[in-house]
Order: sequence, then structure tokens, then C-alpha cells
Amino acid sequence: MKVKAALLHQPGKDWVVEEIDLGDPIAGEVQVRLTATGLCHSDEHFRTSGGAGQLPLLGGHEGAGVVTKVGPGVFGLAEGDHVVLAFIPACGVCPPCSRGLQNLCDEGAKLMTGTAISDGGHRASLHGQPVTPMCLLGSFAPYVTVHQASVVKIDDDIPLELAALLGCGVSTGWGSATAIGNVREGDTAVVVGVGGVGINAVQGAAAAGAGHVIAIDPVAFKRDTAMEFGATHVFASMADAIAPVTELTWGRMATTVILTVGHLTGDMIAPALALTGKGGQTVVVSLGDPAAMDAQVSMVDLTLMQKRIQGAIFGGSSPRTQIPHLVRQYRAGRLKLAELITNSYRLEDVNLGYRDMLDGKNIRGIIRFTDEDY
Repeated sequence: MKVKAALLHQPGKDWVVEEIDLGDPIAGEVQVRLTATGLCHSDEHFRTSGGAGQLPLLGGHEGAGVVTKVGPGVFGLAEGDHVVLAFIPACGVCPPCSRGLQNLCDEGAKLMTGTAISDGGHRASLHGQPVTPMCLLGSFAPYVTVHQASVVKIDDDIPLELAALLGCGVSTGWGSATAIGNVREGDTAVVVGVGGVGINAVQGAAAAGAGHVIAIDPVAFKRDTAMEFGATHVFASMADAIAPVTELTWGRMATTVILTVGHLTGDMIAPALALTGKGGQTVVVSLGDPAAMDAQVSMVDLTLMQKRIQGAIFGGSSPRTQIPHLVRQYRAGRLKLAELITNSYRLEDVNLGYRDMLDGKNIRGIIRFTDEDY
């Protein structure tokens, strides 16, 4: 079928909306008509870096919609089901999945190859040439053909434009505090960077019962928003926060510091560790230059204070357990979703959406698909 899609053809250039060919699902795959897709910073990273060399790149990895076609051998999914696309596939049978680490599923090795899990081929093409779908999803298009490992069924009563955010930003942020961050009642949690991921780390830390939830961001609008989502204190920088956090905690500092900045650089690790207390951890969620090897760390601080630097993908949680869990949190009123959406855009305005994100105007922008898109 012919669908319009936002593609990246050259590193650093704008997304271009044009018509591509999208194949029907084969064994193990489904086709989904999307209601909305989020504008996540990870797509911006790949835009500026050239899409890891796999061009043209079909952007988008945060979406939700309705299953319209089901390929042979698919189980647990049927036409008409409401689903969330998870940017990490979870096959359920590889060694990491078998150990409960579905966010580290071996199928994730194919995320930026563009080759389908089912057969190593491509479902999207432009003028007969393969197109790489971001995270094997490519949700900057009103339809996607994806493997069942990348799809999580949800109940029909959850608004799909809100559910779209569960596929990346909400799950990653919430889990970075509650799962891999292990924030507990009475803890002090610091979140550095209050965008589409960081704001959900703030929500998660508050829901976990943290005594102090400290949000750090240079943008005043984002600091104000963090207070609405459960932050108890806000600061413009880690340098500004160090003395107040010392006073608030009587010198014990934070149990967990979560780095969710838009672009990670090596000089951010040391001040994050300075905010981290004895036996605590700095959770690194952000992406940076993949070639950078310049993280600055006090080795004495690590050893004598028994601190940890912990990487995290999808918040350290399984898509198949985290997404339903977050649906329950939303129903119970403990998770804000509608309030996360600052602005919505048409697919043709995807570049405006990213400019707004980079200018600090959005917590999360989304693309809403309409009848004109299908």
C-alpha cells in the first residue's frame, strides 16, 4: 500500500514527507493504523548523526493504534485490537527475555539495521529501495507493519493518543525511577533534564514516595511543569542544586540521580555523582555521541562511597509488564498522560515539532493522524 511518511535522507537535514510503499504483514507480523506518534529526542539524535548510516530513515518509534491486518502465526493479537508500539522488541524466548530482561531482548540488535525480525527483509521502500524504520517501527507514518514482538495489546478504553506515549517516554522515565532507579519511600531523587523522559522520572519518583523529588533543567517552563508533576524542589543546574541538596538531606545527598538530559556529555557524570550519596546510584538514561569516550569520574568517590553508575534502557523494565502497569497507574489517577502533551502537529509539521522541542517549548509534542492521512 502507498502511505505518506517522514524520511531522513541526509544527516543534519530536515525530515521530508513523501509517499512510500508499505508491505503487508508476513508470518509473525501485524499491520497497525496509528492514531498518534510522539516526537522523541532519540529521533533527533539519529537525524543529526545520520541515522547510524542506514538511510533513508523512516522516523518515529512511539505510537499507538488499531491492528488492521494479521499475518500467519501471530498469537494473542487480532484485527481491531488496540496496541502500543514498544521501541524495544520482546521476543520472550531469548536468554535475556528468559531471565526477565525483556528490555535487553536479543532482537534489539536489529533495531537500526532496518531488517525485519521475521525474514531479514524490508517492509518499507521508496522507489523500490529499502527504507530503514526507526527501531523497526517507523511511526512517522499513519500505518506500520511490525513484528508481534514490538506490539503490546492494551484495553480499548485507553485513549490511543495518550497510550502512544507509553511506548518510550513514559515507560523509560517512570522505570528509571521506580524500576532500575529503585526509588523508595523517603528517598531523595534528583532528575536532571525535564523533557519527555525526565518529567516521567519525576512522576515515578513522586509515586514511589520519595521524600524529596528534585528536578533540574535550565528552562523555567520545564521547572514549573516539574512542580506540577510531583517535584518538591527545582533548580536550573546541577551546580545550583549541590548546596541546597546538601542542606535538605543533612549532607547525605541523593539516593538516586537520574540523567535524562537531551544530549549527554562526559562532563555531566562527575557532578551527577557529586549529588549522589553513599551507596547511591547515578542512572544514565540519556544518549550522547556514540564515539565519545570522555566520561569524567572520581574513582576515589566511586570506591570510598560505594556509588554506582547504572545504564538504563526502557527504564530497566519489560515492555510487556511495564506498559500494562502504567495503564493501571493511569486509571488509578497516579499517572498523568494528557498533561504531558504540550502541542500536537500534523505529519507535515514534524520539523516544526522538533524545533519547538529544541527551543524548550514542549514537554512532549505528538503527531496526530487524521482521516486525511489514511
